[in-house]
Amino acid sequence: MTATAYAPPDEPLRVIHADHAIVVVDKPAGLLSVPGRGEHLADCLIARVQKAYPDALLVHRLDRDTSGIMVFALTRHAQRDLGAQFEGRKTKKTYRARLWGHLVPKEGRVDLPLIVDWPNRPLQHVDHVNGKPAQTDWKVLGHDEDGTTRVRLFPVTGRSHQLRVHMRETGHPILGDPFYAEGPARAFPRMMLHAESLRFNHPETGKGMTFTAPCPFR
Repeated sequence: MTATAYAPPDEPLRVIHADHAIVVVDKPAGLLSVPGRGEHLADCLIARVQKAYPDALLVHRLDRDTSGIMVFALTRHAQRDLGAQFEGRKTKKTYRARLWGHLVPKEGRVDLPLIVDWPNRPLQHVDHVNGKPAQTDWKVLGHDEDGTTRVRLFPVTGRSHQLRVHMRETGHPILGDPFYAEGPARAFPRMMLHAESLRFNHPETGKGMTFTAPCPFR
């Protein structure tokens, strides 16, 4: 595992939607969702959101190096309701990614159980005996001249590092992944993984809502 110095991006908060119950934002790559251990890891998305919305509560997370859509609750009821939707797989998440190599066929599913790799945490790995079920659907968007592949990823489950480990296990790691890519596949300015859209039911009205954030890489 390679540790990199924490240098979060200095940019304004990108709010996509806000009402009396929720705040939806576009998280930049390189910013923690929640604070880490130590003052040097205090700058994070929830801290920035709470400067503008002091009542904001955590519902879910994205990895530091992943960009894209996150929703925060503004009431305890909204937090419980949204948490139950994530736990019950009632939300629909779509990611964009660029992968190393030429992925075929055009679509498929990775179905490999995952568990934390305790000696090397926070890394995860496949464990067919003790791992928790994890499934990721994928669809190829195109193949580029440099030999890489553009895909959309649709996580069925929501395990930690699921998309990153599953793509590595196909032999096509996500470009720029500091944990699971090696050699030239790692040598990119950022991890090419973006939470493009999130669909859930509004915790107060029950209305289905879909929010999107444009992918910052091609």
